[in-house]
Amino acid sequence: MKKITMSAVALTAILGSMSSLSAADAQSGINILNDIKLKGEIRPRYEYADVDKSSTTSANAFTNRLHLAATAGLLGVDGLTTTLGVQTVNNFGWNDYNLPHGTNANSSGLTYDVINDPNAAMLSEATLDYKIGKTALHTGRSQINLDNQRFIGTVGWRQLERSYDTVYVANNSVKNLNLLAAYVYGFAGVGSVTTIDTKSILLHAKYKVADALTITAYDYMLAVGAQGIDSDTIGLALTGKIDAGAKLTYRAEYAIQKDATMKYHDIDTKADATYYNLDLGANISGVLAGVNYEVLSGTNGTDGNTAFNPKLGTNHKFNGWADVFYVANVPTMGLQDANARLGYKAKGFGKFLAVYHSFTAQTTTGTASDDLGSEIDAVYVNKIPGVNNLKGLLKLASFSKGNATNGYAASQSDKTVGWVQLDYKF
Repeated sequence: MKKITMSAVALTAILGSMSSLSAADAQSGINILNDIKLKGEIRPRYEYADVDKSSTTSANAFTNRLHLAATAGLLGVDGLTTTLGVQTVNNFGWNDYNLPHGTNANSSGLTYDVINDPNAAMLSEATLDYKIGKTALHTGRSQINLDNQRFIGTVGWRQLERSYDTVYVANNSVKNLNLLAAYVYGFAGVGSVTTIDTKSILLHAKYKVADALTITAYDYMLAVGAQGIDSDTIGLALTGKIDAGAKLTYRAEYAIQKDATMKYHDIDTKADATYYNLDLGANISGVLAGVNYEVLSGTNGTDGNTAFNPKLGTNHKFNGWADVFYVANVPTMGLQDANARLGYKAKGFGKFLAVYHSFTAQTTTGTASDDLGSEIDAVYVNKIPGVNNLKGLLKLASFSKGNATNGYAASQSDKTVGWVQLDYKF
């Protein structure tokens, strides 16, 4: 409770200072801050995690995310704004869970399964933004999601959402064309409030030809030597919406990872991997259906290749909500994820969606099995009656271990994860 109280008090003090500055300087004819806007989120959640046949105890976590941010015009200059924000995660002493890398969330001495929501507080936004015409200039800390968040995302599902320290320029002078060039010098959040230094460049271009075709091209030149993910990810995605009685959506994407252009501590890091994603979805009078096939290439250890690594993506969205293959756990043998989804969405009813995944290795050694297991996921989301902007969520993920006995797959077990959550935004 102390962290929430401290952060709320801190932002209240910031807002009070903003208001005082705005009022005092308005009297002297200098308007330092104006048009102050506040937004926030309160998101309490219960999460359960159980890894079968393991030496750990089932994990239980009750946590709350509090996110507050204030944006204001600056110095009376058209297009110049500043934003300050904080987010906290508090477990109220309910700490029967472990954090990644063996860190115990409590002092009982028991070893629990992992839930990656530390009791923490951090500065989530601290920016200066200037927009002139069709060009936006940005510097500071903010939450950035690019495209479908596969490679650059905030991991908003976790309670301590990631923030990036960046300098970027964005432009949409050409109709239907959005361009972004960014330099990323740090990021924090998800498992830790510690800022991790980077020397990374992000280039992103998106052009909408028509509703049926949008072309996205990107080059993410990452240098995060502390985590060993220096590489260039270069890709192209074709997406679109087609109204053919049913509302159809599709995605066809291909990317490669190559040796890093940017260097961290002048370390030469090698990479040679590929990625592709094919997706087709349909909405037929509220009935949702879709199929997806995603491949992250791997190596058999002797072919000179590396495993594809989407380290800075919002990876909970992909490859199963149980997070068995989450980022660092992507097998060196690569991952093929064939999945199908079915659900229903309607006003008043909310949204229900179920997904079935079949996982196989992209490459194997000798006669080793490529069966990495399967997973069933389900989620139900709906507005809570009588309270504006309040939603409730029930979510379940059930992973079943495959027959593969080599590498990362050999250490896996059946895993079940469940969530009950409320989300209020203002």
